[in-house]
Amino acid sequence: MTPAAGRSTAGGSAAGPSAADRFAAAKVRNRSRNLELFRTDLRFDLDPFQFAACDSLDQGRSVLVAAPTGAGKTIVAEFAIWLAMRQPTAKVFYTTPMKALSNQKYAELVAVYGESEVGLLTGDTNVNPRARVVVMTTEVLRNMIYADSDLLDDLAWVVLDEVHYLADRFRGAVWEEVILHLPTEVRLVSLSATVSNAEEFGDWLQTVRGDTDVIVSEDRPVPLEQHVLVGNKMVDLFDSSGAAATNRVNPELLRLVGGGARSERNGGGHRGRRGRGGYPERRGPRTEKMYREQIAKVLDDRMLLPAIFFVFSRNGCDQGVRQILRSGLSLTTVQERNEIRETAEYHCRTLLDEDLAVLGYWEWLEGLERGVAAHHAGLLPAFKEVVEDLFQRKLLKVVFATETLALGVNMPARTVVLEKLEKFNGEARVPITPGEYTQLTGRAGRRGIDVEGHSVIQWSDGLDPQAVASLASRRTYPLNSSFKPTYNMAVNLIEQFGRQRTREVLETSFAQFQADRSVVDLARKVRSQQESLDGYRQAMQCHLGDFTEYAALRRELSDLEGTNVPGGREASHGARAERQAAITDVRRRMQRHPCHACPDREAHARWSERWYKLKRANDKLVQQIRSRTGAVATTFDRVTDVLLQLGYLVATDDGEATVAAGGRRLQRIYGERDLLVAECLEAGVWKELTPAQLAAMAATIVYQPRREDAPGTEHALPRGAFRPALDETLDIWARLDDIERDARLAGSQPPTPAMAVGMFRWASGSALDDVLRTLDLPAGDFVRWSKQVIDLLDQIRNAGDDALAQTARRATDAVRRGIVAYATV
Repeated sequence: MTPAAGRSTAGGSAAGPSAADRFAAAKVRNRSRNLELFRTDLRFDLDPFQFAACDSLDQGRSVLVAAPTGAGKTIVAEFAIWLAMRQPTAKVFYTTPMKALSNQKYAELVAVYGESEVGLLTGDTNVNPRARVVVMTTEVLRNMIYADSDLLDDLAWVVLDEVHYLADRFRGAVWEEVILHLPTEVRLVSLSATVSNAEEFGDWLQTVRGDTDVIVSEDRPVPLEQHVLVGNKMVDLFDSSGAAATNRVNPELLRLVGGGARSERNGGGHRGRRGRGGYPERRGPRTEKMYREQIAKVLDDRMLLPAIFFVFSRNGCDQGVRQILRSGLSLTTVQERNEIRETAEYHCRTLLDEDLAVLGYWEWLEGLERGVAAHHAGLLPAFKEVVEDLFQRKLLKVVFATETLALGVNMPARTVVLEKLEKFNGEARVPITPGEYTQLTGRAGRRGIDVEGHSVIQWSDGLDPQAVASLASRRTYPLNSSFKPTYNMAVNLIEQFGRQRTREVLETSFAQFQADRSVVDLARKVRSQQESLDGYRQAMQCHLGDFTEYAALRRELSDLEGTNVPGGREASHGARAERQAAITDVRRRMQRHPCHACPDREAHARWSERWYKLKRANDKLVQQIRSRTGAVATTFDRVTDVLLQLGYLVATDDGEATVAAGGRRLQRIYGERDLLVAECLEAGVWKELTPAQLAAMAATIVYQPRREDAPGTEHALPRGAFRPALDETLDIWARLDDIERDARLAGSQPPTPAMAVGMFRWASGSALDDVLRTLDLPAGDFVRWSKQVIDLLDQIRNAGDDALAQTARRATDAVRRGIVAYATV
């Protein structure tokens, strides 16, 4: 990174800027005429980090802005748009990780620039794509780059909102693909949550994109007050006395939860009594947790509403609403209730009357009118829009939400309530990380409205006050790449750059950048350990002979003596005799070795054992270095080998590869099962399917059941051509899985037909009630999976032959009806 591209840590000072700071700011103002004009239109002054980032943009540089949630990072993106709109033809693409965020940003920009200047592309939504400013999901931009779309002409800026999503295990690679393959003249505005390695990420951006400034702000615009709810008493998490350190646990909290003895012991006082299992015994009474309606009432009494209750389960969110409804608590006025009902009826006007009861509309509306709602991925998109709209207008007072809300749309609250500090990660219940805690509590405090935000942790038995304080005081988390080459990526890049050049491009990925940096650290450790190994070797030297040989014999003897002989008495007699003979032989060789007679033999042996253990550890580090060097390119080579074996690529004499006809089909297929879809199209497995059956097959390909999802409808699969086609599809998957594992690539989970019968019935015209009952899925989940089915059907239409394309088009029309057609997210 060049000096100009170094980190800029922007923050305010209680004493105000110094004379030198004011002079520097004046110099910047003189050169940043555009920025001064932009500021005159704002209703507020820019924070230091916003000013620094906008100034970099005004100088024609890219920026990475890392700041807490709610700090106002998007003003930097808005300045980039403002700059582009002052030029005759310059365009801006504003990318987001999710459709809901794209829709929200589209509405905001339309309000500023008008519908004629703003477009929206989210896969299933295509509005004014040739506008000067186009909002889109990141996947749409990636696909556009691979297709060499003419929409990229005159592109000046790309905003990568929530760029820390590149750490996402499933979708993160898309961000790196965009960063690597955008035209070099395009400038990036990368907006990230506060991450601990922003400089490292900025160094990589500087390497692959050129002039890039890193702007970091760790200051929350609205201070966060952190509390713990113990029983019915709310106390501060940290000691607020002036003499105390800010991260010291509140003594009153320790007293309430019986943590005094633990604190004293950690601080060097008396040891205190221990209970069973060695854990400190609890002191003080067991605390009874408050019900959710009671917590809402306490927050209301303290004027701490609106609040978001983060509950790490969808059922928990829905139960929270029902509990408040049963309690009779109402948090709204008559005027607010009327406004809420009008808003809900307007947004839901397209829903069929017969579907309202199925969707739980009336109970949902009653909750809204009381000021309470749930927000999670299983919610119908229309319902979710209403909740977001009402919350932003301060009409909802309590929202029970899953953690996805913290990563998505802009819904700040005065207070955030965390009922638990652990969640299910798909395999086990694990504690939330400091990064997740920061994201969740980042919603607390509305800029320009609240003097401070509040977080409330509901205490439960077994929590450690010191651990909670440690979690709450660590603000940042590392950004780690999840990039890995895919089949679709490989054929698209090889078509553009050729095999060798693609390999070089992939070696510039952030994943390899981080791997190479870790290799530097590992190599440093290897060198350090090598010095220790040399010292140990010197200490174990014996004047009578090679002690390394003698030590190896000792280890061999130890291994033999520790070996268990399998089988019963009769079966193991021969094996035991063989082992005893080997032991006798090794002992004889040891006794004959010159070092056996050394008077310092045991001292040498102790140094030898240390040398051996460190040598094994060092060898493992060396192996890690070998595995990480060129790791991304190695994976690309394996992916390429599979594509060559299957005929999607054709090798040339000069070591290059060209894309075959099947590879061009694969270029138009995106998703985790891209190769499976391409193989099924190549084999014509789906050509006999009806539109409804093809929709069911698409559901089989895209559907990934959650742990609690249990549709269990495989026994009622569509009849006719579907079952043989499914059998052939699964056979192709099994063959591909074997090929991938032989190529030392990770295999994949088999497709599941669990959603097939429900999608078949929906595409055949069945009522929503029947389909949801068949699938046992929430309406929002059904809509979300239906959107993915439509997306795959569109790909099949573009990649398949004429007959299958026609079937796919009819299948798309059959699925896009009712609540699926009306859903905008």
